[in-house]
Amino acid sequence: MDKVEAKIIEIIESRKEEIIGFGRDIWSHGELGYREFRTSEKFAAALRACGVDQVEEHLAVTGVKGTLRAKEPKASIAIMGEMDALYMPDHPGANPETKAAHACGHHAQITAVIGAAMALADPEIRKELEGSVSFIGVPAEESIASDYYEKIRDEGLVEYAGGKCEMLSKGCLRDIELMIGHHIGGQGIRVSFGSCNGFVNKYVTFHGRSAHSFGAGHRGLDAMAAANIAQHALALQQETFRDQDHVKIHGFVSEAGKANNIIADRVSLEYTVRGGNTAAIEDASKKFDRAMKAGASAFGCGVTIRTTPGYLPIYCLKDKEVIIRAAREVGAVTGYEVEVDRSFSHGGGSTDYGDITAVMPLLYVETGGCAGDGHSNDYHPADEYQAYVVPAMVFALTAYNLVRCQAAEARRLIDSYDRPLSQEEYRRYLDSNKSVFSMEPAPLPLLDQ
Repeated sequence: MDKVEAKIIEIIESRKEEIIGFGRDIWSHGELGYREFRTSEKFAAALRACGVDQVEEHLAVTGVKGTLRAKEPKASIAIMGEMDALYMPDHPGANPETKAAHACGHHAQITAVIGAAMALADPEIRKELEGSVSFIGVPAEESIASDYYEKIRDEGLVEYAGGKCEMLSKGCLRDIELMIGHHIGGQGIRVSFGSCNGFVNKYVTFHGRSAHSFGAGHRGLDAMAAANIAQHALALQQETFRDQDHVKIHGFVSEAGKANNIIADRVSLEYTVRGGNTAAIEDASKKFDRAMKAGASAFGCGVTIRTTPGYLPIYCLKDKEVIIRAAREVGAVTGYEVEVDRSFSHGGGSTDYGDITAVMPLLYVETGGCAGDGHSNDYHPADEYQAYVVPAMVFALTAYNLVRCQAAEARRLIDSYDRPLSQEEYRRYLDSNKSVFSMEPAPLPLLDQ
């Protein structure tokens, strides 16, 4: 550890109570995606208090971006934290005003970004930075509720349900060449090499014709029966998916009939189609649509299938030595165990960090500090130093080592990254996953007419 690294650790350690206090405040004031107004204001104010230049607000509704600009930057990197919470009104830590709780650890991410900014904006540290470093608070990682998303989309506020997708598509990250991110997970400090699924969303409505279900069932078109057949056809598609593609399709009935003695004339489903690569997602998406059309055809019903883009799979950066080194230095100072998992495992879930990896390299670290199961009512902070202060140290050391000495390490990773898409190609990919298919009802002639 050189003198600058030691100074970074010293600054963060000296301000640990301030960092922990920030984290406690965010934990107690959870807000939902694209509604993180208090969180974003507090984050922006904290960046300004640190001395960060050019703090931009209201990016993708609530996003914030502050930048430490080098005089002649050799690279441009960013440290990102998510801001949104989950709708969990029964959680003990739920915000009584918003009914949202940080049961996924995003409060720790945004806090760690502030902790890193405190160190990197220090005048002694800043003069050693030969690349620009941005600090980003990003909204709506949790792929917000469809009803609210549709409302703000129709109002022209956003195009995409995911905050990183929205910021990328709007050009808010066009100047960023490498991203550093974090999530709570396990205990200690962990750097892993792995991937996860991407997905598209499906919103399906079956259009039937109501009738008395006992006395005149032959006169109706049963939208519920059409939905049931479609779901069964979808379930039987499972054997057509390859194991290596990690396809998962799941959803629920969001709107059903009106009464048990009325043939349902309208039934709606909401589904997510996940896969480990874009080709597998496209294949599964087409098979999903085929099953929905088959269910509708079986009963002469109409169907509307709306597809919206979700997130891309994560493309794992193979060289993570710079963040591994930072993790080990922090582990040596703080006493927390450091794990490096090079198994290249694949997770069935999704995150819009996958969209980041489509256009730039991502360095990612996990730290402990929370207990209980994520997305559940027993999730809570258990070790605030580990949750907030430790990732701030890893963030700051990683950023410093990336942009010191002509930003040589950042340039090496950026220039060697085989990015799947340019930012323009990324936008086109999102647009290619926007579609609406409609099929009108096709009833047979009634026998009593």
